[in-house]
Amino acid sequence: MDAPSQGRGIKLTCNFPILTRLILLQTLLDNFTMIIREIDSISEMKALEELQKEVWGWDDLDTMPLMNFIVMKEVGGSLIGAFDRERPVGFVFGFVGCDEGNIVFHSHMLAVLQEFREQGIGRELKLAQRQRALTKGFNCITWTFDPLQSPNAYLNFSRLGVIATKYKVNFYGEQTSSALHRYIGTDRLWVSWYLESDRVSQRVECGSDAKLSQVDLRKLMPLVQRRRDGWPQSQPLAARLDQQVLIEIPDDIGSLQQQNPELAVAWRKATRSAFTEAFAAGFIVEEFYRLDRDGELVGCYLLSSKMPDGISHHSN
Repeated sequence: MDAPSQGRGIKLTCNFPILTRLILLQTLLDNFTMIIREIDSISEMKALEELQKEVWGWDDLDTMPLMNFIVMKEVGGSLIGAFDRERPVGFVFGFVGCDEGNIVFHSHMLAVLQEFREQGIGRELKLAQRQRALTKGFNCITWTFDPLQSPNAYLNFSRLGVIATKYKVNFYGEQTSSALHRYIGTDRLWVSWYLESDRVSQRVECGSDAKLSQVDLRKLMPLVQRRRDGWPQSQPLAARLDQQVLIEIPDDIGSLQQQNPELAVAWRKATRSAFTEAFAAGFIVEEFYRLDRDGELVGCYLLSSKMPDGISHHSN
């Protein structure tokens, strides 16, 4: 997945004559070509094979093929694309599934080409998927993501309002053909997005709802914390179930994979142990923050034993 920011824009001010402002406005409209819509044609589905390879660096065997898109759409799946004019630059793909006895809509893929990231496209694709799932009668979407990917965590928790209750060790195996999985495997957080909950509605309408300050967070017990030398420091879970705990992650795991694989593996092992221990004790991941730790940005998950405010049910 890709972490978006608010989209491109041109700010018009009153310092320009009216004609100049009209010209700038027309320039804005001419460049605003992104369209979010359903993908139905065979040719557009076929184009997604190459898009996957460009985004994730997969080989042919790991790439979702055209025929799978066709069949899964036919039996209730949803395939939504982001188009720059006629060119597909991103997509989100999901299908109907069963999670712990509940019928859910599972989002399997979200991809945006590198040059189109940081423009809010990932979030817009998820919102379009949300609307599609609601139209089909679902009020929960599940998906997985790598908990060491800070941009994805920010999108999922802060911008969309998901929660996580399960951790999957090497969900896709110990490695794939993608460089994203080099050295650290394919561990995943399993998240749930309760589409009609107050929590999600507020995030969709207002964006992030981070209530705790950095000062407040520093009062909580970290299960994993970044040391000054960049290495993770772990401590066992000793919190009561009425308390909250933290798990920190590096801001850029991709750089660590390239420059210091041993350190990247250490972060995987430390966070894997912390998440699995916390989930076994009944904790839920409810929030994600970005903090300044000794002059370096770190990601920080907030875990609680109680369901977050604004979620009153677990199923359809």
